[in-house]
Amino acid sequence: MARPRGFDETTVLGRARDRFWSTGFAGTSIDEVAAATGLGKGSLYGAFGDKRQLYLRVFDRYCTEVTEATRRSLSGPDEKAHSRLRSHVLAVAEATGRDTGHLGCLLANGTAELAGQDPAVADRARRTFEALEEALVECIQRAQRHGDIDPAADARRHGRLLLAVLRGIEALGKAGIGDQSLRSIAEAAFDTLPRP
Repeated sequence: MARPRGFDETTVLGRARDRFWSTGFAGTSIDEVAAATGLGKGSLYGAFGDKRQLYLRVFDRYCTEVTEATRRSLSGPDEKAHSRLRSHVLAVAEATGRDTGHLGCLLANGTAELAGQDPAVADRARRTFEALEEALVECIQRAQRHGDIDPAADARRHGRLLLAVLRGIEALGKAGIGDQSLRSIAEAAFDTLPRP
């Protein structure tokens, strides 16, 4: 019979996430993850497998959290869809501007570092971007139904544009672009949505 784990998995994954987030996959040793989590290497390997398997768990969990948070932010009644969409776009810019450590987004960081060499990371990132796009498109369609966005506009096209702008804002923020510039970009992107 297996012994019960003597640690909280959620806490360990959160600490491992923070370590990978600050130094990347390649820049993080398993010894650093062990120190950050308070677990020995043997316990980490026994619970999560090797460093890559642990990273994939962390990355998958982060992608799930980002997707769920975005859906919550954008879901709701049609009559408030336009204001929810604007609030979401501006919130991303504001959160990025507050990132004084310039850590960026773990989804973007992991994609940039590993997607070209790790099919599992590439697949998870693609599915996450598709889910984020879908949440944006659905919110645009709700705003169209309510009459706040031109019903003839291509919701998919505008959703993809907003996704690309939001990802770009995060990259610019990581490079140190100031919060006023990021907010201005977000406002300009939102203003491209055609009114009726």
